[in-house]
Amino acid sequence: MLSLEPNRLVYLKPAGIEETWLTSASRLQGSLGRIVDYRPLDTRLIEELNQLQANEQLIIIGTFETQPELAELKLPIASKENQFLDDDGTPLPPDTGVLMLTTSLDSQVPVLVASGNSAEGVAKAVQFLVQNQDESIGTGQAILVNELTELPSPEARDWPAYLPTEDRFQLQDLNTFNQQTFQDITVWGSQAPALEFDFHALPDDQFLPGSNIRLNYSYGPQINPLTSQVEVKIDGVAIGGERLRSEDGGMRESIQLDLPPDLIRPHSKMQVNFRLDPRERRSCSRVTDQQLWGTIHADTQFELARQVSAWLPDLKLLQYGFPFAAPQDLSQTAIAIPDEPTNNALLLMLEISERLGRLSKAESVKLDVYRASQVTDPIKEKQHLIAIGTQQNFPIPEAFEEKGFQLGQAFSRQWQDTQIQTLPDDEGIIKQISSPWNNERVLLALSSQKPTGLDHVRHLFDQDPLFYQLEGDTVLISTSESSSVPQDTDAYTLTSLKQAAQEHTSLEKSPRQLIMRLQRNWLFVAAGTIIAALVFYGIAQQLLKRLSPDT
Repeated sequence: MLSLEPNRLVYLKPAGIEETWLTSASRLQGSLGRIVDYRPLDTRLIEELNQLQANEQLIIIGTFETQPELAELKLPIASKENQFLDDDGTPLPPDTGVLMLTTSLDSQVPVLVASGNSAEGVAKAVQFLVQNQDESIGTGQAILVNELTELPSPEARDWPAYLPTEDRFQLQDLNTFNQQTFQDITVWGSQAPALEFDFHALPDDQFLPGSNIRLNYSYGPQINPLTSQVEVKIDGVAIGGERLRSEDGGMRESIQLDLPPDLIRPHSKMQVNFRLDPRERRSCSRVTDQQLWGTIHADTQFELARQVSAWLPDLKLLQYGFPFAAPQDLSQTAIAIPDEPTNNALLLMLEISERLGRLSKAESVKLDVYRASQVTDPIKEKQHLIAIGTQQNFPIPEAFEEKGFQLGQAFSRQWQDTQIQTLPDDEGIIKQISSPWNNERVLLALSSQKPTGLDHVRHLFDQDPLFYQLEGDTVLISTSESSSVPQDTDAYTLTSLKQAAQEHTSLEKSPRQLIMRLQRNWLFVAAGTIIAALVFYGIAQQLLKRLSPDT
C-alpha cells in the first residue's frame, strides 16, 4: 500500500448506488487516508473489470446482485446461485461479512473484495477493516466476520494528535513523532539538536494569560557558565531560557516560563534546546565538547489557562478537520449526495472522506453517507452535514438560501446585492454555514454549476498547497483553461469570501463551560441581576405596606 509512487486505488461501481455501498466506500477511504497519512493516494471509479490498469489496486464492495463482476473472479470461498457457502455447502448467514483477496488482469492487479449474502454482511465486512483492533487480527486469503463489536465513540475533544484536555499535564503525556511516550532525553555536545515535539492546540482552544511550562532539566560538568544556557521556543520564537550556572553541572533543576497565548496554535511545535559551551578550549581553537550533556526530564510540567470556544462558520478550521472530526471517529458527520450521483460527485465524496481520515485519529470510522431522499430531519438536526452536488441537483438546497454567496438557475450567482449570469461557469464552490436545523452544527456545501466544477473542489481537497489556503466562509475555485494537469496547483485560483455571521460554539459540555459563558456575557448578567433586584425590592415594599398596621 505504501510506496514512493502515488498509490492508485480503483473502486468498482455497483449496479445501483445505495447507502450500503456509499457508507462502506467512504469509511474505507477514510481509513485508508489515515494509513497513507501524508502520502499521495489516487482514486478512480470503473464500471467493468476490463477498464483496470496493471499498476492499480481494485476494491469491490457489494453482493453478487450489486456487483455481478464478482462471478468473473476466482474467489477463495465457494458460491452457488449468488450465495457464499460454508464448508458444508450451506449458504452463509445474511449477517456474516466476507473478506477475500484475489487478483485480476492475469494476476497483475490485487483485488480486495468486501462482500456477503446481504447488505448487512457487506457493511460488517467493511467495518471490520476500519476498526483497528479487529483489522489487526485478520490474516489469510479469506475472512468470515461473524461477530463484530461496535466500538464506542471517543469524546468530542479527545484528539490524540493534539494537547490533552486536562489543564495540567506532563511531557510524558505527549507523544513523540513515532507515537511513543516521551521519556527522559539526553543530548550531547555543543551542537546538539533541539528536542522538538508537537504542541498542537485543539482547534477550539482559546488560550488566556497565565499558561506556563516548568521545565525540569539536568546538565553535566565542564560547561562554560557564562555562555551555556537552556532555552524554549514555540515555532522558532524564543519564549525564555536560563543560564547554566554551575561548572560542576546541575541535577533536577527547573525553570518556569510563561507561554504566550497567541503563539499556541493547532499546528504549533515546541523546541527545547541546550546550548553547551566547554569550559576550556584546546590549542588551535579546537573545541572538545563531546563530554558535555544535557537532559530534559519527562516530568516537565505544563499548566494551561484556556477556554473552549470557536466561531463558526470558518473554513480555516476545516484545515484541522474541525468540527467534522469531533469526535475523531467522524460519528457526528454525514455526507449527502444526489439520488443519482455522477462520477464527479462520487469521487468528491471519496476525496472528502479521505481528507477527513488524514485529519483524524481513532480506532474506528463511523462516517455516514445518504442520498438526498434519505436525509431525514433527525439526521439534519444531529449531524454535521457535507452536501455534494451541482446546483441543478444539490441534495440540500437550504445551503444556498442563507445569506452569502448563492448559486441560481441559468448560471446565475449572487453576492450581497449583486446578481450576475456567467457563461460558462466552471468554478467550484466551497461554502460553510451554520446548520439551519441546529446552531451547534454546520453545513458544508461542495457545489458548482457544472460537473467539472466538482472536480476543481476535489483537486483542492487532494492537494495540500490548495487545501491549506482555505479561509472565510466561502471559497471559489477556478483554473486556467490551458492547464489539464490536476496536480498543477499553480493553475488554480482561490477566491475567499466572508459574509455569514459567525456564531459561537463549544464542544465542551461542563459546569466550567457554563461559567465561561456567563463570563463572556457578564454585562447582560449584571444588568439582569440589577433589574431583578429592583423588581424584588418593589415587591417587598408593597408587601411591607400591606402588612404595616398603619395602613
